[in-house]
Amino acid sequence: MIKPVLGEEEAAAAAEVVRSGWVAQGPRVAEFESAFAARVAAGHGVATSSCTTALHLALLLAGVRPGDEVVVPSLSFIATANVVRHAGAEVVFADVDPVTGNVTGKTVEAALTGRTRAVIAVDQAGVPVDLDGVRALCDPRGITVIEDAACAAGSVYRDRPAGAGAELAAWSFHPRKLLTTGEGGMLTLPDAERARRARRLREHGMSASAAERHAGAQVVIESYDETGFNYRMTDLQAAVGLVQLARLDAIIGRRRALAARYQRLLAEIPGIACVRDPAHGRTNYQSFWILLPDDFPVGRDDLLRRMLAAGVSARRGIMAAHREPAYAGVRADLPVTDRFTTRSLILPLFHEMTAEQQDRVVETIASAS
Repeated sequence: MIKPVLGEEEAAAAAEVVRSGWVAQGPRVAEFESAFAARVAAGHGVATSSCTTALHLALLLAGVRPGDEVVVPSLSFIATANVVRHAGAEVVFADVDPVTGNVTGKTVEAALTGRTRAVIAVDQAGVPVDLDGVRALCDPRGITVIEDAACAAGSVYRDRPAGAGAELAAWSFHPRKLLTTGEGGMLTLPDAERARRARRLREHGMSASAAERHAGAQVVIESYDETGFNYRMTDLQAAVGLVQLARLDAIIGRRRALAARYQRLLAEIPGIACVRDPAHGRTNYQSFWILLPDDFPVGRDDLLRRMLAAGVSARRGIMAAHREPAYAGVRADLPVTDRFTTRSLILPLFHEMTAEQQDRVVETIASAS
């Protein structure tokens, strides 16, 4: 359904790192951090082992502690909520906008309490969140807004790259994302001091990284000034990421063309709503979701079974964390989220997709309407 765009260039870049003898976090990671930060108009990049670990570091940099509350959308991959618990804080779920599937200032405001320390605003499926609206609410209250930009590499918000206006933004390079390093993530932020702290925290709290110690002409005795983690990216991954970064514009152009064709074809099926560009930006179409009308003749799960029988690999829409057993004890009244998660599905969308394959997907949906 989603296939990463990988080729000989990535294989050659990884092989070069193997030949270099330095495969752990080192010079390629530093190069990738700089290149990615420049691409998203951020001051600094801190490469990590995943977006989840980048989000965890963001919460720690925001000063989130046990007893604090963090507002997150339930309509997101469960890692968005899990990291709040990793930081020892309490999850509070916010509902989302019925068109974009993202939180807004209004939906976040309904979830704030006197214990709210941070808000995680997600660019769901690559659709840029209206970050200004959320920050206008939170900044005067001293609440840190963290952008979960896991899906948003290459998306645009108010004529700037998604994530550019964030105090802290976390990115994913999982194979389901447009830019992949196999696994991996990135934290981007504007200020150098917090970037330095994030780099220490990702490497066990070490005052000098392994690469710095080995590169120096003098003996360096590192210290461990706070409890850290093993959240490092390898040079093998970063080398692949640098090649992927050069491909990003072409990948986005192809996905936007395929998405536009989906939208034209699906417009012929009454009541189907599709993911689209929001008024405040452009999506990279990391995922192409559709929302079934309430009067659609078959349910979402039945439609998925019909599509599978026809050889079409679709999947359920965006999950809702508050409906999972792990969060059964968290109170949540989220009518828009409930409708999204039960009535939506994600259609196949990949770089080499043909018109015939798209036609087959749409014809299968139309036959059930």
